[in-house]
Amino acid sequence: GDPSGVNETRPVLTREQIDENAATYEKQIFKILDKDLTRIEFNSSWMQQVDSSKLIEIASKYTVARMLERDDFKQRFKTGNPISIHELLYPLVQAYDSVALEVDVELGGTDQKFNLLVGRHLQQLYGQPPQTAITLPLLEGLDGVKKMSKTANNYIALTDSPKDMFGKIMSISDELMWRYFELLSARSLDEIGLLQKQVKKGKNPRDIKFLLAEEIVERFHGKQSSDDAKESFLRQFQKGQIPEEIKSISINFSEVEAESGMVNMAKLLYLANLVTSVSEGHRAIKAGSVRLEGEKIESSQLQMDANSKHILSFGKHRFAEVKFI
Repeated sequence: GDPSGVNETRPVLTREQIDENAATYEKQIFKILDKDLTRIEFNSSWMQQVDSSKLIEIASKYTVARMLERDDFKQRFKTGNPISIHELLYPLVQAYDSVALEVDVELGGTDQKFNLLVGRHLQQLYGQPPQTAITLPLLEGLDGVKKMSKTANNYIALTDSPKDMFGKIMSISDELMWRYFELLSARSLDEIGLLQKQVKKGKNPRDIKFLLAEEIVERFHGKQSSDDAKESFLRQFQKGQIPEEIKSISINFSEVEAESGMVNMAKLLYLANLVTSVSEGHRAIKAGSVRLEGEKIESSQLQMDANSKHILSFGKHRFAEVKFI
């Protein structure tokens, strides 16, 4: 895996895991790109032809000193955290993809800038014109702190149902909403500026957030699904109803068991994907934002029937049906 932005070595994936991930990426990206106009390439098709002498040749094109200019490598080297040789090779292998495909333009997040520039460097050494590197800002996750990622459990999946996608967007802070407008909306910056002025003049930010949620859900699921998701959200928000469809999740009881068979509710909230961390779960309980079977809970440890299903909620639109195994 790409070591960009991480402070420890990533685990090595099996071929089966790689293929499974690739299938997921295809499913997601074809929600945006036209499948008929897109060609998917596996870099194994050319990397399998790279023998040891070729790999040494590629490695000779870049220095360790330049590689350690990367912020994450520099920090790990400074603090004594291990950096494996294969991690140093990763930017070069990615750069060689640009050589193999004779790439004109490569897109990436701002965290990929170093890798993209290595690609330009390597192309020139192999007699190719350097690619144009286009970087895009990283999108903060639902917590507004860390970048959106599956690891941080703060993400909106492209494959989420319309209702889940709508509800997650409505759950972001009013401040973060403007960042999402800027990076995700098709509206111009001038239009977004007008919306900001409306809020400053007293318009409810929630009404503006509806526009964002409607636009994004419509993009991936169509207008009818967007309208239905909004109606479902309003029904929950205004009447406090439990939604008709709730995600069901199975959790090993031993993972949340506290003293005397009690349940660690903050950990349960986290494992049910209702909060992004156990500490956030504690804060939510303390704030009175968590309900079990519709009743507000005030303790971080509760007695729960391990043989029954339970409806757990955080706020007005995050629900989960929990079953212990």
